[in-house]
Amino acid sequence: MSIERPIHTAEILCVGTELLLGDIVNTNAAYLSQRLAELGIHVYRHTVVGDNPERLKHALSAAFAEADLVITSGGLGPTYDDLTKETVAAFFGRPMELHEPSLTAIRAYFERTGRVMTKNNEKQAMMPRGCTVFPNHYGTAPSLAVGNEEGTQTVIMLPGPPGELCPIFEEEILPYLKSRRTSVLVSKNIHIFGMGESAVETKIQSIMTESKNPTVAPYCKEGEVRLRVTAEAESEAQASSMCDEMIERIRATEVGEFIYGVDIGSLEQAVVAFLKQNGLTLACAESCTGGLIAKRLTDLSGVSEVFLGGCVTYANEAKEKLLGVSHESLAKYGAVSEQVAREMARGVRERLGADIGISATGIAGPTGGTAEKPVGTVYLGISTKDGEEVRKLSLSSMRSRDYIRKVSASNAYDMVLKLV
Repeated sequence: MSIERPIHTAEILCVGTELLLGDIVNTNAAYLSQRLAELGIHVYRHTVVGDNPERLKHALSAAFAEADLVITSGGLGPTYDDLTKETVAAFFGRPMELHEPSLTAIRAYFERTGRVMTKNNEKQAMMPRGCTVFPNHYGTAPSLAVGNEEGTQTVIMLPGPPGELCPIFEEEILPYLKSRRTSVLVSKNIHIFGMGESAVETKIQSIMTESKNPTVAPYCKEGEVRLRVTAEAESEAQASSMCDEMIERIRATEVGEFIYGVDIGSLEQAVVAFLKQNGLTLACAESCTGGLIAKRLTDLSGVSEVFLGGCVTYANEAKEKLLGVSHESLAKYGAVSEQVAREMARGVRERLGADIGISATGIAGPTGGTAEKPVGTVYLGISTKDGEEVRKLSLSSMRSRDYIRKVSASNAYDMVLKLV
């Protein structure tokens, strides 16, 4: 390319009929969007097209109506239907020619992996004239960038497999794009539990609508709300500072009480960080959650420093024998009750010698509910040497069993964090 102008906006164009058929989940678009946002390049749209040259040409024309960069994934392989390079070259009026360094690298890859190189693999070394070639150390198809003579339209082509696309982007494409950016975007995520999306929006509506830079956008998932604060500036440090100022502004509202972390990842990660910071240990006793509380914790590396273990006591007899829940409490109040949740938390704390014991007992459904205790009734207990507390959840009976268990586990973690 004779001219390389700054890049401001982008479209991600994923190529492959298998994506349209649902045979492969398109994770490339999400990854590329995140990395481009960090560079200050605004992604306008994601598009998927099949292995069809005419549709790809049409998609390129539509993309460049709004964007100055298109990043493609897929269609760089050796087979007859891998036509991304050829189509893009024709779009810009550039002839294809052999790129000898790429051919040498492809041959070396086959020799290194002990495979026989068939003739059609040479196709991967054919490149549009004047393009920039990025080596592929993880496969056979090199990546490349090509555009128009004015430098106002650029296409970066990446291989489809994420195991190749991601490292090539990090090692080759990222430095290339950094040289062509004009600003930096920094995003920070505020994690909120215990307040619904509509309530969060109501409390900070004026902040969300009036703030243009940084911007504040809400995202909702099961039982949680995430606020993404994004600032654009000339430097990463300046953008980060702008985000921090906005986060403190949001903390000062009624939402602040429900914030459990910034860029912490998840409730269980926040719990582990809290336990490590305070030198505390945790144990759990589970019934309706069936080990999910322990599972989510033990998914995290290094949790053995603070998590001692747990008991899944589904039957009443197990609650009595393993946790010391009294037969009288089970008979009088039932397994799904405040009293039993309290005794489960106390029992697991004492038996495992933990600083904190948490428990969950409830009706996850879809059967087992009664008029007095419908599906979605859950009692969560927490026990420390200083006392005990129980939280009752009345989750909708229309929710799935999986949802009820997930939200119950999240509430148990929230109770630990509320010890602060």
